[in-house]
Amino acid sequence: FPEENRMVLAASDVSSRYSRRGPSEYEKIVDYICRVVEGKKGNYMVFCPSYQYLHAIEDILAAREASGALSFIWNVQTNHMTEEDRETFLHSFEEERDCSMAALCVMGGIFSEGIDLKEERLIGAVIIGTGLPQVNTEQEILRDYFDEQGGCGFDYAYQYPGMNKVLQAAGRVIRTAEDRGVILLLDDRFLRQELQELFPREWTEYGLVTRETAGGWLKHFWEKR
Repeated sequence: FPEENRMVLAASDVSSRYSRRGPSEYEKIVDYICRVVEGKKGNYMVFCPSYQYLHAIEDILAAREASGALSFIWNVQTNHMTEEDRETFLHSFEEERDCSMAALCVMGGIFSEGIDLKEERLIGAVIIGTGLPQVNTEQEILRDYFDEQGGCGFDYAYQYPGMNKVLQAAGRVIRTAEDRGVILLLDDRFLRQELQELFPREWTEYGLVTRETAGGWLKHFWEKR
């Protein structure tokens, strides 16, 4: 696979931490989504850390659409989708249209793995957050167990499962040797050494972007042949 067919970007000015969540941060996230989806006509998937987060993003997109500020359409994964709902959702990637589409999904959900959207059916993924599981009894038992075995309990209980979800989501973009696509990581925690050490080898080179510079990176990538 030609590495120049994939571009990985990491944002330095947004975070999905609970302490940062709120209208201002959601607006920044939507700014990034718009930059990516408007960078080239095509289909994109936006992976959110939860349904609550997804609905916050959806509300902002709806408000921007109502004001005439959007140039693309979007589709939304819902909770408790039937098999028919899933087929309809996936069929939207097959349709011919005059504008881009952003499909809002939940990271680690039914559309994060096991779907094969080749070539122009999917040309980009926006991944919000590091995929960390919620703190619960089961994860804390795992953490305590590995801490007792010699440390790194947080890594085994939270960091590794989280990064697996991120990589599964990113893996939707490139399915064949001819595919071209963009992966945007939206959380400044991706810039930490301990997370970068979990990046696959082919991600050793990535672009560090802000909302102001992302458009230039995207333009350069898509104009490249």
